[in-house]
Order: sequence, then structure tokens, then C-alpha cells
Amino acid sequence: MAEIRYFPFVRHVRAVPTSHVLHYHGERLVGSGRGLALWVWPLSESVAELPVDDRDLVLAVHGRTSDYQDVTVQGVVTYRVSEPERLAERVNFAIDLRTGQYVREPIGRIEALLSQLAQEEVLRYLARSPIHDVLTDGISRVREAIDTALARAPQLPEFGLTVTAVRMTGIRPNPDLEKAIEAPVRERIKQDSDEAAFGRRALAVEKERAIAENEMQNRIELAKREEYLVEQEGQNEKRKALDAAENGQIAADAEARRIETVDGAHKKLEREWLDVLRDAPSPVLATVAAAAFAERIDHIDNLQVTPDLVTSFLSRFTSGTARPEK
Repeated sequence: MAEIRYFPFVRHVRAVPTSHVLHYHGERLVGSGRGLALWVWPLSESVAELPVDDRDLVLAVHGRTSDYQDVTVQGVVTYRVSEPERLAERVNFAIDLRTGQYVREPIGRIEALLSQLAQEEVLRYLARSPIHDVLTDGISRVREAIDTALARAPQLPEFGLTVTAVRMTGIRPNPDLEKAIEAPVRERIKQDSDEAAFGRRALAVEKERAIAENEMQNRIELAKREEYLVEQEGQNEKRKALDAAENGQIAADAEARRIETVDGAHKKLEREWLDVLRDAPSPVLATVAAAAFAERIDHIDNLQVTPDLVTSFLSRFTSGTARPEK
């Protein structure tokens, strides 16, 4: 509101920038503008202050749908004064030069006009729409209907008013109907919640089963690997045994061939020695026999040599060594 300062016989009025001030001398307009500061003679002059900023009008319309269901439509209508001088001709915005307050209630009259126009359009929409349609897409339909109706209303240009925005905040049925509507929705939400819980449990069971199968597969794989390892170790041991046996057989064959070679050489020497002895004379044979006897006897405790034995031996030796006559 305007700020009023008292002086003898005059008043100083200073308005804010969002207010449009009209200064009248009697019925004649002597000053007009936003945020004016002026001197006023209260005995013959008057001042009207009109707000020119955007203002919000809260709507709460109670109505009945085509299927006889009570609902409450809530919204906000934003308006502004576009032609202050024209509005001042239709509505009294004069202020008291002592207090700075409005002499009447002009804002209430403007809001009553806008509220009646919006309420008429809301009731018309509700009367031709069932409750299901109202609750489903009623907010957008009501907003469009109010916006169109206020834009076409001839009263607003006559009053110098402009509607800048229409916003709907909600449509609510009566409490009993709201409970009846919410019951199946709550039940469906509960069912969806139960299904989600069951789904989570089923998913958890499936994951546990997958984990168990994975563990079983791992155990089977480990068992197969252990079996393969045991089999491989057995084959390795078998191969080692076969290699050892083969090596032993080779060594035995080599030893047998060596023994056979040595025995063959010994037998050959013996045959050659026998061939030599076969043609040797008696003294030589006796000497060989004595040498062989000496090799095989460790010691002689008693040896008796008789003259007959020596004579016989010498005679044989001399006869054996005598050169044969030609």
C-alpha cells in the first residue's frame, strides 16, 4: 500500500513501483502513473491505487459429475491489471488518505468475478463428464476449459483485466468415494509388491540353484581331473616298469651274449688245447698233468718218491725225448 505522511492541510503520498496511482481533483484526473510520489489536498482531492503486478487467485470448486459423484477441483488463476484507468472506472480503488488502506474491498470484487467465471466453466465440465473421466484426465480438461472460457469472457476486457495463467493442482472425490477407488488400487499395488517379492525369492532360489550346479560342475571337473591324474600316474608307473623291464632284459641279453662269447672262447681254447695234447708225446702229457695237478692242489703233506718211480719216469722221459731215427 501507499505510504502516507501527514503535514498541515496536506498529505504526501508515495506508492510502490508495483502500484498504479490515479490522482483526482474532484472528478478530474490530474495525475496517473506507477510508483508516483505526490502532494494531496485531502479536502478536494482523492487518490486511487491499483496493483499492477501478477496476482494469484486460489480456486476450490465443489461440483457433481454426470454420474452423481461429488468432487472438489482445486487450482490457481493468475491475473493482472492491464488497464488501470478502465478498471478504476468500474471498481473503487480509492485509498484513505489517513491510513493508506482501501476505502472498499476492490481486490475481493475482482477475485469474485474471476472465481465466478472459472467456477461456471468447471461445473459445466463436471456435469457432462463421468467420475472415471474426471479422475483420469480431468486436470488437463478443466485447465483448458477455464483458460478458454476466461479468454473469451467479455467482462475481463471491460474491467481492464488479463488472465496470464491457469494451473490446476488436483481433483479429489469425497472421502468415501476416494476410499472405494483406492481399495482396488491398493490391492493391485499389494499384489504387485507380493509378485515382486515372489520374483525376488524365485530369482534368489534360481541363483542358489545355479551356484549349486556350478559347485557340482566344479566338483565333477575336479574328480575328472583327479581321475585323469591317477590314470596318468598309473600309465607313468607302468611305463617306468616297462622301461625298467626292457632295460633289464637288454642287460640280461647283453650279459648272456657276453657269457656265451666268453664260454665259446673258453670251449674253443679247450678244443684247441685238446687237439694239441692229442698229438703230444707221453712225457709232455705227464708234465701237463703234473702242472695241472700242482695248480689244483693247495699243499702236500707227504710225498714219497721211490727209485722205481724215478727210474720209470726218467726212462719215459728219455725215451719220449729221443730223436727218432730217419
